[in-house]
Formats: sequence, C-alpha cells, structure tokens
Amino acid sequence: MSKDHLHRRDLMREQLAYDAARLMAEGGITDYAFAKRKAAKQKGIADTQHLPSNNEIEMALRSFRALYQSESYPLVLYQLRQQAFATMHLLKQFHPFLTGSVLDGTAGEQSDINLLIFSDDEKALMMFLLNHNLSFEGGVWDAHLTVKQKDVPSFMIRTETGVPVHIAVLPESARHSGSYRTGKYADMGTVKQLLEAHLEGG
Repeated sequence: MSKDHLHRRDLMREQLAYDAARLMAEGGITDYAFAKRKAAKQKGIADTQHLPSNNEIEMALRSFRALYQSESYPLVLYQLRQQAFATMHLLKQFHPFLTGSVLDGTAGEQSDINLLIFSDDEKALMMFLLNHNLSFEGGVWDAHLTVKQKDVPSFMIRTETGVPVHIAVLPESARHSGSYRTGKYADMGTVKQLLEAHLEGG
C-alpha cells in the first residue's frame, strides 16, 4: 500500500470523525456506530473497513464542543450530572456508580444517564423501585466481564425532566475481581466534586 494511499485514508478517517462528532453534537445522536455510518453515507463512502474508531470520534467531539459550544455545553453537562447525582442519591443504599458519556464529558442534550450497581440480588433493586412507585422498564445490558461479554440485568427509569436513566446490575464478583472492563466509573462523592468544580468555574 503506497504512502499516498495511506495518507488519503487517514484524511478520510479524520474527516469522518469530525463529521460524526458534528452529527452527535448538533443532531442529538448518541450512538457512535450510527454516527460514523451516517457520516460515511453522507460522504458517499462505501469503505466501512477503515471508519474512525470511537476514541477518534470522542476526541473530535471534544474538540467540536470546545470550538463551537464552549458557552452552552458546560451547562448541558452540569444539568445532566445534577440529575445523575439526584438519582444516585435516591439509590444510595445500593452504592451506585456513574459511567458513560455523562461522566466522561461527551454527553449531549439527548444523552441518557448510565449507572452501575454491583449486587448479586437484582430483585432488591426491582422491589425498591416498586415500593417507591417508580415506573421502570426491565431489560439486559451487554457488559464486558473478564474476556467475554455477558448480559446483565438492567432497569430504565426517568428523571423528573424525563431523562432516561439506565441502571445495570453487575455481579459483586465484577467489583472485587476487577473484571469489569468497559471503562471508568465514579461514586457519589466524585460526581459531587464534578458539580462543585463547575460551580467554582473549574
């Protein structure tokens, strides 16, 4: 493969990453795979073997927000984190953790909130929701545990403003063995610090 071809391919990846990031920032798309496919389709690119990675799109998304949404976006993220913290406080007996785009700072106005709970008793959470008259939808969530993927129980509730909150229930062994590999997560104390940092202008 020639250097010129590699250079063109890298430029294509960079442009697609930017276009996908723009779609996510302006169009409310939250799924990386969908955003990159839509960006490729808009460009008329049929080669799906060399699409940008999620990390490349995330970097482009951060750059886009810094350039074009530097005034409005911090408030959007703060409000989502506020709602995440309120939900975590509601569920504090389960010691929930925040994960996903609301934590890493790439969430948009249409983004969902993702929480993790480590427990071997999923019914305890379900009974809590029922006893507090909280409407919920049950489902499953794909978690990467050790070297394989595993479906774990998941519950979806909504905040007072209607933002979906997905609560995945992972086994206790995932916490103690360090086998949960899908990324970082933060407890209530850390989320509170993020909120305070915003108020302090950090």
